[in-house]
Amino acid sequence: MNIIAVVVTFNRRELLKRNIECLRKNTPISSIIVVNNGSTDGTKEWLDEQNDITVIHQENVGGSGGFYTGIDYAYKNGADWVWCMDDDVFPRADCLEKMLLHTTDSTIGIIAPRRLMDGEIFCHDFQSYNMTNPFSSMYKDKLSKKIVNSPTFIAGTAFEGPFIRRDVIEKIGLPTRELFIFCDDTDYCLRTILAGYKILYVPEALMDKQKFFSNDTWSERSKKKKWKRYYQIRNSAYLNHHYGKNWSVRYLRGFINVFGYIATAFITAPFSNAWQWNEIPKLWKAYKDGISERLGIIK
Repeated sequence: MNIIAVVVTFNRRELLKRNIECLRKNTPISSIIVVNNGSTDGTKEWLDEQNDITVIHQENVGGSGGFYTGIDYAYKNGADWVWCMDDDVFPRADCLEKMLLHTTDSTIGIIAPRRLMDGEIFCHDFQSYNMTNPFSSMYKDKLSKKIVNSPTFIAGTAFEGPFIRRDVIEKIGLPTRELFIFCDDTDYCLRTILAGYKILYVPEALMDKQKFFSNDTWSERSKKKKWKRYYQIRNSAYLNHHYGKNWSVRYLRGFINVFGYIATAFITAPFSNAWQWNEIPKLWKAYKDGISERLGIIK
């Protein structure tokens, strides 16, 4: 079985080193591909010194562009399964072994490991999509609200360890690289489900996840994430518009989402430097771009 691991990295050299060491302990990985999205912190130089890694250097095209490149390379090089992850997750030595136990069922297109943060379960996985009611989340039956101790079918997971069958890539293609960041994993999982495949969450297959922003205030977190808000709003609006089953989901759900951000910015701007009033038009543009399905990197 040809198993190729794909890691996407950007300016996290030390985390990447830990990730690669963990992958080296997982067998039977056939090869490791690292897609370096234009790192400037010495990652390129370190990667070029490694003799057991295939490295692809490219400009920073976000997580979606990185996984597009990596999965495409793995597929073209005959991968039977592609194991995808960011550089901030660390598979335990038997993680792959535990997932391989479930590969005989050809209806299972993606296998998802369990992620732990500081020893606690970290889970945004969910079991179904809501594409009819705009007043509730798209993500239904979240595993974070349940006790899951055995393999469980889900409908969505993050690009933090999904193990993807070759047949899925052949049938639905590659991730939507124009999303840049946010929702590319949701989009890929939804396409997988619509193509008739199942996604299986395996709690015995463990990965540890790096914790970020643990001591930041709300204002500090908001400032750090501010540049990402456009993509978060736009891509969410895109998913709802593209896959929504009725007018209200296609337009109203995204509007409710962006209105919450605009209201927060309007109210907090006089009292905090987390937001400024002149940033509000960009939030509205994100919503309009989403429902117009205008994707890509903004300049």
